[in-house]
Amino acid sequence: MPITNRAGGCVYRLNGEIDHHRAHRLTRELEQEIDTRLPGALELDFSGVTFMDSSGIALVLRAKRGMDELGGSLRLTHLPRQAERVLRTAGIHRMVDMNGDREEE
Repeated sequence: MPITNRAGGCVYRLNGEIDHHRAHRLTRELEQEIDTRLPGALELDFSGVTFMDSSGIALVLRAKRGMDELGGSLRLTHLPRQAERVLRTAGIHRMVDMNGDREEE
């Protein structure tokens, strides 16, 4: 997963399918990056995501927990409609900023 530094934080670009098989590995990678970089803000860029099931909810919640522990913020951007529906159904929009740019389907 490509990660880039940005003033005050990092952008983590997700791509492909985020399903049960892949979400566990992505979560471990993301937690390691948070522990290493200690960003003040983290943006999860979903622009490359083609499908996401409920496993993506766990990925977002783990990222939120890591950022909360650092006193930082988490923002989700470029959400495809399908991924946004999954996250909104779970109530993630009440815990995490999902008001970033949205992708068109």
